[in-house]
Amino acid sequence: MTKKIGILTAGGDSPGLNAVLRGVGKAAHAMYGMQVIGFQDGFSGMLDLRTVDLEGSILSNILTAGGTILGTSRDRPQQMLGKDGQMQDKTAEIIQTYRNLSLDALVCLGGSDAQESACHLMHNGLNVITLPVTIDNDLVETNTSVGFDTALGVAAEAIDRLHTTASSVHRIIIVEIMGKQTGWLTLGAGVAGGADVILIPELPYDEQSILKAIQERNQAGKRFSMLAVSEGAVSKDTIEFFEKAKKTNERLRSGSDQEKVASRLDQIEQHSGGTTIHLANQLEKLTGMEARITILGYLQRGGTPSATDRVLATQLGTACAAAIHSGKFGVMLGVHGANLIEPVPLEKVAGKFKTVPLDHPWIHGARMVGTNLGD
Repeated sequence: MTKKIGILTAGGDSPGLNAVLRGVGKAAHAMYGMQVIGFQDGFSGMLDLRTVDLEGSILSNILTAGGTILGTSRDRPQQMLGKDGQMQDKTAEIIQTYRNLSLDALVCLGGSDAQESACHLMHNGLNVITLPVTIDNDLVETNTSVGFDTALGVAAEAIDRLHTTASSVHRIIIVEIMGKQTGWLTLGAGVAGGADVILIPELPYDEQSILKAIQERNQAGKRFSMLAVSEGAVSKDTIEFFEKAKKTNERLRSGSDQEKVASRLDQIEQHSGGTTIHLANQLEKLTGMEARITILGYLQRGGTPSATDRVLATQLGTACAAAIHSGKFGVMLGVHGANLIEPVPLEKVAGKFKTVPLDHPWIHGARMVGTNLGD
């Protein structure tokens, strides 16, 4: 009997998603005679039965296309927006759709959102399989993910281009790079682009350390500095502030003055926003140099995937079709060793983040060439 599989993209978009869809669809159809149904806009499309048959011409000319032809969303089966505007658990409806379509498996493409949602559905009895597709490279049990190489190249090129402006106008240029929990993109792009200072979430920074690095460059006749900063980078002062605020809140809550509690929470909220802007303002005051910020944002997630990502996407997509054919479910296909694709139980992946080890070779290499890491 012909196997029927569903596939969707969940979470943020990433370069190489279409290449993965192509790999899964072509291999599943040509090699194993499977029928592949794509759900538009992630789990919301699955809930609403918005489907596309992924075969034939729809899979042509998408290998190099950015984004995803299916569309995506951050909806999760257990957290979907209802008609009343409230978040609702739609797990039962998603499962019913799976049953009504007589699916043999559901493939979820994406980062942490996709892994957690797939694991949830697995625990509810569905045959699921996932592939690591995220620019953040923050999924455990895989060396890399589809989209990371492309985003890394974009961020590194941005630093390259901003270098010329920084050196011409003698300014501090700060490039904010995506990465709230982890600093893989910022670290890699900073090293590749020759940033003078690299700040990542894993290493809380000291403003005085950064100031000293910039002053030493000025004294050496280098009248500009390039800073690569993760959006999730945080200062040691901020960490200390939150630790004190937490203790203060606990003390206030034990009393009866709720007005003081509300006031304190407002202070915390104001202090926690605009890390990069705050850093730029501080460096301007301390150095007397102008500081400018460039926030790359979604630029890193768009555009044509790199050749490396296209190859990886094809490997993972075809391996996914083979895994379904052999009945291997409840796993993420991770990249190990020299691009060896191996299945990993979803329980080992969902809800976890792969942070940059402080003894990682990239960190060691950055220190060896004199890069300041803010510590």
